[in-house]
Amino acid sequence: MTETTLRICFAGTGLLGRAIIRRLLECGFPVAVWNRSADKLAPLLEAGAEAAATPAELARQADIVMTCVTDANAVEEIVFGPDGVASTGRVGQLLIDMSSIDPGATRAMAKRLAEDCRMGWVDAPISGGAPAAATGSMTVMVGASEKDFKAVAPIMDALAGRATRMGSVGAGQTTKLINQVMVGCVGAILAEATVLAQNGGVDAQRIPDALAGGRADSRLLQEMMPKMAKPDFTPMGRNKNMVKDLEMVHDFAKATGTPMPVTALVTELHRQLVLEGLGDHCNSTFVTRCVKGWLRKGRRRVFRPRSRIPCRRGPCSRITKPTTPTPSGWRRENPFR
Repeated sequence: MTETTLRICFAGTGLLGRAIIRRLLECGFPVAVWNRSADKLAPLLEAGAEAAATPAELARQADIVMTCVTDANAVEEIVFGPDGVASTGRVGQLLIDMSSIDPGATRAMAKRLAEDCRMGWVDAPISGGAPAAATGSMTVMVGASEKDFKAVAPIMDALAGRATRMGSVGAGQTTKLINQVMVGCVGAILAEATVLAQNGGVDAQRIPDALAGGRADSRLLQEMMPKMAKPDFTPMGRNKNMVKDLEMVHDFAKATGTPMPVTALVTELHRQLVLEGLGDHCNSTFVTRCVKGWLRKGRRRVFRPRSRIPCRRGPCSRITKPTTPTPSGWRRENPFR
C-alpha cells in the first residue's frame, strides 16, 4: 500500500491503540504517538512511529489527531488538560476519538473543542477489538458531519471492513452502546451454552462449525466459544471495560426511560468477575463462573438474581410479588430508575 502525506498523531497505546497504530504504519501513514506511560512506546517506535512529548505537540504536528483511551475523563485530560490538544489545535484539523465513552460527554467535548480552537470532532468507536484492528477489518460506528466523515475516509479504509456514519457527533457512541449490549449479553449466553455442551458430553469446540450458517451463527460464536471451550483466556476484551460500557448503557437507558432487565443482570454478573479480581482478564473468563456456579455456599453473595414485573406505565421501582414461589430478593428497586 502506498504512503500518504496525511499526518496522523495518536494518543493512547493500550491493547487496542497499539493494534490501530501498527495497522496505520503498515498502510504507509506517518504516525507520531504519545502515551501517559512512555515505556509502552518502545515497540511502536521500533515499528516506525515517532514519539511526541505531550498531546499539544501531537496537535502541533498533525493533520488528524486520534485518541483511544479508557474513558471520558482520559479523553478530556488529553484534549483539554495542561499541554492538551486544544492548546495547539487549529482550524482544519480533526480529532477522531476511537474510545468508547458516553454520547453526552462526546457532544459536550466536541462543542468545547470547536469553541476553543475550531477543530472538528469525529466519534468513531469500534467493534472487533485488537485482532480486527490488526487486519483492518474493524467495524466502526461514526458520528460526524458528512464533510468530516469524507475527510477521514482514507483512515477508515485502512482500519475498517465497514465504517458507517450513524449521524452527527455522538451518534457513533450511541451505536457502540447498543453494540455492547449485544456483545455482553450474547457472550454470557455463549458461556452458558459452552458449559451445557460440555456437561452434555458434546465437544464444545465443534459447536461453531456445526452451527455455521444457521440462525444461531455469529462472529461472537465463532470467536468466543472456541476460546471458552479450550479454555484460552488471551485478552480480546477485558471484563472491567465491559462493566464500564454496560454501566454507560445503564445510564443511557435510565435517561431514555428504557427498561433493560436482561442487560442489568449481565452487568451484575460481569461486575462480580471484576470484584473477584478478573477485571483485567478476557471476557471469555465468564465461562469459569458458569462452571463453578454464581451462588456457592461459603462465598460472599455479591449478586443474587431478582425477578421484576414492569409497571404498565413504563419502568418503575414498584415490584409486585407473584403468587408462585420465587427466589428471595424482591425488594431491590429497578436499576434503570
